[in-house]
Amino acid sequence: MPVYDKIVVVTKKTFLEELVERFNTRDQARFYIEHMGGDFSEYEAAHEAYQAAVALLKKAMPRGVRTHWIDRGFLPTFLFGSNDLVVTVGPDGLVVNTAKYLDGQPLLAFNPDPSRIDGVLIPFPVSSASPVLASAIEDAYPKRTITMAKATLNDGRSILAVNDLFIGQKTHVSARYLLKHDGREEAQSSSGIIVSTGAGSTGWYRSILSGAAGVLSVVTDRPHILELREHYQFDAEDECLVFSVREPFASRTSGDSLVHGEITSTTPLVLVSRMPQNGVIFSDGVEEDFLEFNSGSIATVTIANRKLLLMHAGHD
Repeated sequence: MPVYDKIVVVTKKTFLEELVERFNTRDQARFYIEHMGGDFSEYEAAHEAYQAAVALLKKAMPRGVRTHWIDRGFLPTFLFGSNDLVVTVGPDGLVVNTAKYLDGQPLLAFNPDPSRIDGVLIPFPVSSASPVLASAIEDAYPKRTITMAKATLNDGRSILAVNDLFIGQKTHVSARYLLKHDGREEAQSSSGIIVSTGAGSTGWYRSILSGAAGVLSVVTDRPHILELREHYQFDAEDECLVFSVREPFASRTSGDSLVHGEITSTTPLVLVSRMPQNGVIFSDGVEEDFLEFNSGSIATVTIANRKLLLMHAGHD
């Protein structure tokens, strides 16, 4: 007997569909891409692969179970039921975007195109959808408890992140703030702060370490420093976060000594904005969905009580 009342499938527009929306027709989109020297056939191939995966997933839906299909764009206003099984078919970013709108519902992620999508958070190929869905609807799969980050402002507003939070300026000017962590504090001017989860440690956090190690290896003429580039990953289930300050600037009024550290249940990160305008906090690369972080705002970054429950096959 099914354990869940309903299956909610979250899809996304392909790059080709987004191009057609921008240029009105496929022919106009083709003209633009090819005029710019791009390969339009790759957009078409990726689109066809995704559409084929969605069609296969539709055929695999268990009989007798209600299903609801929604585009990612409707996530902010969609109300998930407490006993829904949520399914994504798309890249890791779709898993991340969906997770922030769930509250205890399990998520089952399918990779529609393994040749193009890494699938760090996507354990199942669409080709196995029929038996996987049959087992998932009976709650036969274990679940990974993925740690999320949360930034809460002193006015009560908050934002969640599965991969990372960005705190800083929405433009390329310096962000100014007071940073407090583990009994220390420092006024800073920087390109912003990145708070990374274990799930996000393979993304932005890895890039930060790679860049820092690359620069230091050249400046110090010590190539072995490049080995640090491989020390980026920590487990998505770990009860900790990591913060990194990007390009801190040392001056008479700003320091650069408190630029990296762990956020745990006993050591939150507190940031006091000193930006009159354009200060923002956004999560998982979605710049359009942000909290204003201007003068008078205090942000406390913690491990979120809410977790992503990600179904998996019982092995990594």
